[in-house]
Amino acid sequence: MTIKNAQEQVDTWIKTVGVRYFGELTNLGILMEEVGELSRLMVRTYGEQSFKASDKGKELADEMADVLWVLICLANQTGVDLTDALQKNFEKKNIRDSDRHLNNEKLK
Repeated sequence: MTIKNAQEQVDTWIKTVGVRYFGELTNLGILMEEVGELSRLMVRTYGEQSFKASDKGKELADEMADVLWVLICLANQTGVDLTDALQKNFEKKNIRDSDRHLNNEKLK
């Protein structure tokens, strides 16, 4: 699945099964909630926090997909072509960071 295809499939799902998009600010709040759920799982899986009973059965991939879903919703609502945006972001990073990380003593 391409990013473009994902944007199209989310849009179709929202307009059929989901009825309509939530407002942009509501979706921003939902995105923050989903990032929080991902963070909680990451901290318990890779950090020092212990799991609670309510954390059991959560999957990292599913939490990441939830974040991506809402991000795609926001992109669709605001007219952002994520394929184009990601390509431009690569270009920006390649120019800005062409030797920055190579010269970072902390990364050696």
